[in-house]
Amino acid sequence: MNFKNFTEDDYEAVCDFLIELNACDTSHINWNWARFEWMYEHPEFNKDLLDSIGLWLDDGKVVGAAIYDMYFGEGFCGVLPEYKQLYPELLDYACANLKDDSGFGLAVCDDNTDEIDMVLNKSFTSDEQTENIMELDLEREFDATLPEGYRFVNPDPVEDVYEFSWLFWQGFDHGEDKAEFEKEEIVTPRQRKHFNRDLCVSVRNSEGELVSTCGLWYSPKTDYVYVEPVCTIPSHRGKGVARAVIHEALNRAKKLGAKRAFVISDMDFYTGLGFRNKHHYTFYFHS
Repeated sequence: MNFKNFTEDDYEAVCDFLIELNACDTSHINWNWARFEWMYEHPEFNKDLLDSIGLWLDDGKVVGAAIYDMYFGEGFCGVLPEYKQLYPELLDYACANLKDDSGFGLAVCDDNTDEIDMVLNKSFTSDEQTENIMELDLEREFDATLPEGYRFVNPDPVEDVYEFSWLFWQGFDHGEDKAEFEKEEIVTPRQRKHFNRDLCVSVRNSEGELVSTCGLWYSPKTDYVYVEPVCTIPSHRGKGVARAVIHEALNRAKKLGAKRAFVISDMDFYTGLGFRNKHHYTFYFHS
């Protein structure tokens, strides 16, 4: 058994580890290869700290990882099932190396009572903060009919960064004042290695404005897609646009071989689409 600090050369190995971790037991699906990739190339993710990620290897294969989230202070600790005895060591590492001024926190699935016991044994305390994973079976075909005047498009998040930034600004409820939006620095996202542009489905209205988007992440090494991000401008909500764009993306993923979809959410909107609660996570913090 060997320990090493992460380097960019370990990227694929960590993705493969996260895929294997969730292959038979999805209780760690809140951390999957797609979430790692989404975060890894996010403009706000500090790559200068990458060597703080800890990896445990057996004969060159990653069997455990302690990874910080978008920002230091929260993260993920996981080991393959046959290496469960390493979990306390990962917790110690994370508390020492992935903490911020307040300490370190992580989300643990409520079903993983053995991990909860180990976390509590390390003097973590539970918090009111929670996370929820919802799942949707993709066996059926989804109705992706858009209202009149709307059409599907596949803009590129890097090449069309201004449009996407303006969409997210409005869709995540920052308002509709474009002058205020343009005071903000528009940061071009980095290219994501496994990004499939065909699964980044967006909608334009009759004026050509980008009004909604749904991104899916799929690997042929898995049977699922991960939903991130979904966004619709408030003035275009309630018309069936968001439902149609998600359904269109899911139909495309289904053709690639995906059999189910996961989203981190507890919104009634997803329940209305047929998603059902799969796993619930409680946050634990170590000061």
